[in-house]
Amino acid sequence: MALEKAKLVNADTGEEVAVLFNPTEYAVEKGNQYAEIAIPGLEAPLLQFSRGTARTLTMDLFLDTSETGQDVRVHTKRITSFLDIDPETHAPPVCRFVWGGGESFTGVLERATQRFTMFLADGTPVRATVGVALKEFRTGLNREKPLQSPDRTKVRTMGEGDSLWLLAAREYGDPAQWRFIARESGIVNPRRVKAGTDLVIPPIE
Repeated sequence: MALEKAKLVNADTGEEVAVLFNPTEYAVEKGNQYAEIAIPGLEAPLLQFSRGTARTLTMDLFLDTSETGQDVRVHTKRITSFLDIDPETHAPPVCRFVWGGGESFTGVLERATQRFTMFLADGTPVRATVGVALKEFRTGLNREKPLQSPDRTKVRTMGEGDSLWLLAAREYGDPAQWRFIARESGIVNPRRVKAGTDLVIPPIE
């Protein structure tokens, strides 16, 4: 089986930059961001999901031209060129990292760190490692999973350790809106709601 070479592809022009040596490893990072909501009387704040973060692909690309004596910067510049701002779009190009039938990642080059480790007698670098980080790039606001509509009335069951302000924080992102739940659910004393009680979560206009 022929060796598949990894490459960076300019998504706008289709220009391909093949790496001299395939990476020995790469890492894909994904995370979420949460907002802290302070509730009086609680030892720690509530965590309210805010949004997901873009995936990041990081890896080291090894470049070596010691056998030919060619300046290795000819190849490093082709990689770092994805950081250059396009005069027409006023932004760096979107690129794709493609490695045969394995990883395919579309993003923008966020940073590139060049380390030169071998030189000719005249100082010409002939070996380098370029550490790159690609930030995932998506267009549009397509949701992978639809969320429940906030303008519809819902019913939630009080769980052990729950409170009206905890439910309000989860449903509305604001614990101070617990009064809407209490009013619609006929709750007189919000501190004496038993676990298993069905609560009405009304829409807030």
